[in-house]
Amino acid sequence: MKKILLVVILMTAWGTYAQVTMKGVVKDSIGNPLEMANVIAINKQTKKLDSYGFTDSKGNYKLNLKKNSNYSIKVSYIGKKTVEVSVNSKDSDIEKSISMLTDDTLDEVNITYKMPVTVKGDTIVYDADSFKSGTEKKLGDVLKKLPGIEVNDDGEIEVEGKTVKKVMVEGKDFFDGDSKLATKNIPADAIDKVQVLKNHSEVGQLSSVTDNEDNVVINLKLKEGKKNFWFGEVTAGIGMGISKERYIAHPKLFYYNPKYSVNIITDVNNIGEVPFTMRDYFKFTGGFRSLGGSSNGTNFNVGSNDISFLTLQNNRAKEIETKFGAVNFSYSPKKTWDLSGFAIYSGNKTDIEQMTSRTYSNATIDKNNIPPAAGKIIDTETTQDQTAQVSDLGLFKLSSSYKPNSANQFDYDIFAKVSGQEQKQSTISNRTFLNANNEIVPINQVSTQNPFSLNQNLNYYYTLNDKNIFAFEAQHLWQDEDPFYNAKLEQLSFANLIGLNLTANPFDVMQEKRIKTNKFDAKLDYYYVLNSKSNINVTFGSTLSNQKFNSTIFEILNGNRTSVNKTESINDVDFTFNDLYLGLHYKFITGIFTFNQGFTLHNYTSKNTQLGSVVDNNFTKLLPDASIKVNLKKSETLRLRYSMQTSFTDVNQLAQGYVFNNYNSLYSGNRELENSLSHNVNLSYFSFNMFNYTNIFGSINYSKRIDAIKSNTQFLGVNQVRTSINSLFPDETISGRLNFQKSYRKFKITLGGNVSYAKSNSLITNRFNNETTNRLSKTFTQSYTTKFSTNFRSAPNFDVGYNVAINNSNIGGVKNTFTTHSPYMNLDVFFLKEFGFTSKYTYNQVVRDGETIDKYGFLRADLTYQKKDSQWEYKIGVTNLLNSRSLNQNSSNDIFISNSTYIIQPRIAVLSIKYNL
Repeated sequence: MKKILLVVILMTAWGTYAQVTMKGVVKDSIGNPLEMANVIAINKQTKKLDSYGFTDSKGNYKLNLKKNSNYSIKVSYIGKKTVEVSVNSKDSDIEKSISMLTDDTLDEVNITYKMPVTVKGDTIVYDADSFKSGTEKKLGDVLKKLPGIEVNDDGEIEVEGKTVKKVMVEGKDFFDGDSKLATKNIPADAIDKVQVLKNHSEVGQLSSVTDNEDNVVINLKLKEGKKNFWFGEVTAGIGMGISKERYIAHPKLFYYNPKYSVNIITDVNNIGEVPFTMRDYFKFTGGFRSLGGSSNGTNFNVGSNDISFLTLQNNRAKEIETKFGAVNFSYSPKKTWDLSGFAIYSGNKTDIEQMTSRTYSNATIDKNNIPPAAGKIIDTETTQDQTAQVSDLGLFKLSSSYKPNSANQFDYDIFAKVSGQEQKQSTISNRTFLNANNEIVPINQVSTQNPFSLNQNLNYYYTLNDKNIFAFEAQHLWQDEDPFYNAKLEQLSFANLIGLNLTANPFDVMQEKRIKTNKFDAKLDYYYVLNSKSNINVTFGSTLSNQKFNSTIFEILNGNRTSVNKTESINDVDFTFNDLYLGLHYKFITGIFTFNQGFTLHNYTSKNTQLGSVVDNNFTKLLPDASIKVNLKKSETLRLRYSMQTSFTDVNQLAQGYVFNNYNSLYSGNRELENSLSHNVNLSYFSFNMFNYTNIFGSINYSKRIDAIKSNTQFLGVNQVRTSINSLFPDETISGRLNFQKSYRKFKITLGGNVSYAKSNSLITNRFNNETTNRLSKTFTQSYTTKFSTNFRSAPNFDVGYNVAINNSNIGGVKNTFTTHSPYMNLDVFFLKEFGFTSKYTYNQVVRDGETIDKYGFLRADLTYQKKDSQWEYKIGVTNLLNSRSLNQNSSNDIFISNSTYIIQPRIAVLSIKYNL
C-alpha cells in the first residue's frame, strides 16, 4: 500500500510540474461577474488545447499553463462577444481580468475549439475524445472518466448521486428502463459527445410546472462516420477451463439515421459473463413508473411470488451457460409521430454449490423441544446445497408518441414480461435425519414458475393556453403467476399443522399456487399557472385492484397424488383494493427558494373474501407533503422534503391458508391486517463546481413507520411457522450518504460512504403457552470507498481503491459484526502502439467479530493486439487468474444471521477474435 501511495504522489507531482497558473475574473461591461463562462487556453505552437475551465459564481477562473509558452486565451459566454487575448507564460503566475461586451445577435456560444466540457442550462456536454486514452472498449469505460459521473460494476450510472433513468442515442431510447445494456455494449469509438440532461422532462409542456430534479437522462451523440452506416463488432472465441472447453460469441450491430434506428445485441458464452441476469429481469421496468407511490402518498405494490430462487452475483456461480439476444428499434413515420420498442431474450443454465451457516436467535424452545427455564436459546443450522437453475426470460415493449403540435401529446406503451424458471436444490443439513438404513438423505426441493405480466400505459397532455395545462395518465397491469413447489425429505416438523399423513416416509409434498392480478391506475392533473414563478396543481386519481389467490397442498402416498383437505392448508381468496384521491398543491419561487406544499385526501376501501366470510375496511386519510429547494448557486442545491405515506399489503399476506416458503419455513397470512403509516424526511445537498471540478453530494434520510406489518414467528427447532401482524412498536431508520469527487486533467479522486442505523420489531410466539413477545432488532451498516484513477494519453492508467463494508447487528440480544475489506487495483496499458493490456484485481478479507473467516482474491487479465487502422482485434483473456474457489456473503434478518460460502467458476483462458464494422 505504501508503494501505491508513492505512485499517487509522483503522479500528482508530475501533473503539476513545470506549470504556471493564470487566474482572474470575467465580468460584463458594467462590472458584474459572469458565472459559467468558458475559458480555454490554446498553445499557439502545438495548436492544442492545454487547459480549460469555467468561471465560478464570482466570475473567477483558473488555468494551468506550461512555462515559457505562447497562448491564445479565449472566453465565451451566451449573449456576449467572444474575447481573445494573447498571453506569454514565463516562469511566474499570471493574473488577468477580462471584460465582455453584449452581443444581442448571438443566441448561443460559438466555440472555435472543442471544449472538453460545456454547460448549457441543465445540460452538461462532454466531448468524449477529450477523455479517451485509446484503450476504452465500451460506453462504460468512457463514462467512468468523466467528471461527476460514476458507473458501478452492474453498469448502473450515477450523476451527482442520482441514478440515470435511461440512456438515449441520438435522441432515441436505447432499451428504455436499463442503462446496463448501454454501458456494456455501445462501442466507445462510436461516441462523439455525452449529454447529461438534468431535470429532464419527458413532456415539454410540464417542464415548468413539475419537479424533475431526480430525473437524469444521458443522450449520446455519435460521430459522423457512424451515422447512416451500420457499425458494431463481431467477437468469437474459444478457450479452456480446468474441467471443460469454453466458448464465446458476441455479435453486436447498430444503425442510426434521423428517421429510424436498429440495435442488435447477442451473446452466447459459458465463461460466466451474464449480460442479463435474473436479478436484472426482476427489476427491469421498461421505463414504466408507478402513477401512485410517493407522488400521492399511497404505497400499494403487487409483490412477486417466486419461492426462494437464488440470484447470486454475475459471474459468481460454479457454472454458468448463457444465451442472450436483444433488438431495439425506433422509427418516425412523420415528424410528429415516433414509434419505438424492443425485444429481449435471456436463457441461463446455472449450477450453484454453497455452504451456509445460520445462527437463529430462538427464545421459545431448545433443541430437545423443551421450553427454556430462562434466557435465550441459540440454534445453528449448517447446510450444503447443490442447486441447478434453468431460466428463459423474455421482455417485449412497443411505444408510440404522437405530437401533432406544441399543445398536444399522446403516448401509448405496452410492456410484457414472460418467463419459464426451474430450480432444483439438494440440501444436506446438520439437522438432517437418517433413514432406516442409517444413511444421510438429502432434502430435495423443486421450484418452477411461468409468470406473465402485461403493462399498458396511456397518457394525454393538453395545453389550453399559457395558464391552463391538463395531463391525463392511465396504467393497467395484468399479471398471472403460477409458482409450484415440491419437497422430499425424511422429517417435516409441521406435517401435522398442514394435515399430512404422519406415517409417510419420506414426505413427498407439493404446493400449487395461482395469483391473478388486475390493477388499474388513473389520474388527471390540472395546472393553473399564476405567473412565471407560481402555479396550482389539482389532482384527481384512483387505484382499482383485484387479486385472486388460490393454493393447494398435495402429497404422494403409495405413488398416488393425494390432496390435503385440511381447511388451514387451502387458500381461495378474492381481494379488492380501491383508492380514490383528490390532491391540491401550491408551488412558488421566491429568490433562491422554491416551495412546493400541499396534501392529498384519500378514501380507501378494501375487501377480502375467504373462508366463507368477508373482511372489509373503509376509511379516509389526509396525507400532507412539502419540499423546500434552495438554489445556492447555478449548480449547488439544498433540498428538504417531508411526506406522510400509507402502505398497504397485497393478497399474499392476507391469505390465511398455509403456504411453503421452503422446506423449513411455513407461512400463514392474516386477513385482519391494516395499513401502516410512515413519516419520511429527506435532506439532500448537490454541488457540481465546474470551476475546480469538484462534485459533492450528500443526503440524510429519516423514516418512522407506525403500525408496520411485521412477522410473527413460532419456532420448531430451527424451523419456523410465520404469520404477519400490525406491530404496536414503531420502526425507525436513519441513513446518510456522502460522496466527494475531484477531477483534474489527468486524474480523479473519489471518496464516499453510506451509513444506516435501523430499529425494527418482530414478534416471537411461544408455541407452548401461546405467549407473544416483541423482538427488537438493531442494525448498523457502514460502507466506505476510496478511489484514485488516472487518465493519461500515453502513460499507463490505473484505478486503485479501498472499500470497507461493516455490518453490525443485534437481533434479540444476539450481537454479530461482519467486516469485509476489499482493496483493488485496475491497470490499463497501451504499448508498442498496437498492444493493450488490462488487469483487474480485488482482494477480499471477511472478518467476523474480530476473527478472519475467509480470504480470497480475483484477478483478470487481457492482452489485445490491433494493428493501426485495422478492423481486426485479437485478445487473450484469463478470468480468475488466481483460481480462487469460493466467495463469501453475509446477511441478517429478524430471526437469524447468515454466512454463506459458494463455489465459483475456476480459471478460464479464452482466445478471441473481434471484427469491428
